[in-house]
Amino acid sequence: MNIGIVLYPTYGGSGVVATELGKGLAQRGHNVHFVSYARPMRLDEFHERISFHEVSFSAYPLFEYPPYDLALASHLVDIIKFHKLDLLHVHYAIPHATSAYLAKQILGETGQHIPVITTLHGTDITIVGSDPSYAPVVTFSINKSDGVTAVSEYLRNETCNRFDIENEIEVIPNFIDLERFKRSEKSHFKKALCPNGEKVLVHVSNFREVKRVSDTVELFDKVLKSGIEAHLLLVGDGPDRQKVENRCRELGICEHVRFLGKQEKIEDILSIADLFLIPSGSETFGLAALEAMSCSVPVISSNIGGLPELNIHGETGYLCDLGDTDAMGDYAISILSDDELQQKLSRNARKRAEVFEQSLVIDHYESYYRKVMKRMEETQGSPTVK
Repeated sequence: MNIGIVLYPTYGGSGVVATELGKGLAQRGHNVHFVSYARPMRLDEFHERISFHEVSFSAYPLFEYPPYDLALASHLVDIIKFHKLDLLHVHYAIPHATSAYLAKQILGETGQHIPVITTLHGTDITIVGSDPSYAPVVTFSINKSDGVTAVSEYLRNETCNRFDIENEIEVIPNFIDLERFKRSEKSHFKKALCPNGEKVLVHVSNFREVKRVSDTVELFDKVLKSGIEAHLLLVGDGPDRQKVENRCRELGICEHVRFLGKQEKIEDILSIADLFLIPSGSETFGLAALEAMSCSVPVISSNIGGLPELNIHGETGYLCDLGDTDAMGDYAISILSDDELQQKLSRNARKRAEVFEQSLVIDHYESYYRKVMKRMEETQGSPTVK
């Protein structure tokens, strides 16, 4: 198949999943065309079956904000037409699904039909889509897609509850490369950070308010006060970083906390972790938690969104009510002070991650692609599924 993938190129989970999906499809012999306003962060190697198309748009004086959605639609028309795409897979409802619908309508005037599949990742539904000014467009774009997927049962339910959805939504979860994300020997790294054998706790996020990074600091402070010697590694960057740094100073724990900024090889850091913390206020799946679990790291998380579908309470870690840093701290102390418990949770975490192995999920996507293409072929006479 010739497959177009429209995505945001940013550090967040949707861009990572879309890029890794495309790379996996290319490995299986499909021709993949990535479309975005910048090269995706994970698209860092040449592959003969992968192409990248950068969407450029001009800042006319008439427009206060350049109309990216229109530039994207026009670009998609060109790519679909001249690269003979069989299918277009867009990640995020707006503006990607909206632009894809416009491109499809333009092509329809020429008698060319292409199925559009929209994958919902989270904030396009729970945050952006909740804005009344966007809700009609979100609803329309989802219902006009030829196929719709969501990364968790929670997100599918939220979408159906928030909008008047006529389409069926297929749940296809995020996935993990078990070979890349596995615990490896990094004793020299851990020795440099923890010369006295201290425990290592890790948090990874974009430091937005919804990630509640300050909760991570609060529960870590409780761990230190229990007498456990430990270091907290905070990976990522964003608008809340200064606030979190200030809180560390107020608590007097700066010497135990390291701000590592954005890191590409997260697996190296996770390989020395004893515990992963994700107290988020909104997670439709929890890709960062899955990466930790794949590296055999137990997880303490909030019990919101899609996290309970991933982190099994008492088996791979623990779930706590949102903002309950006391309970999170207590669970952290119990894990870090009991080697047998920590090892059991570590083994279970890796085993749970295997359910989301990359090739299994890509199988699911390929099957869904063919299902949607066959349905369109039957109703509109599209080309035969390859």
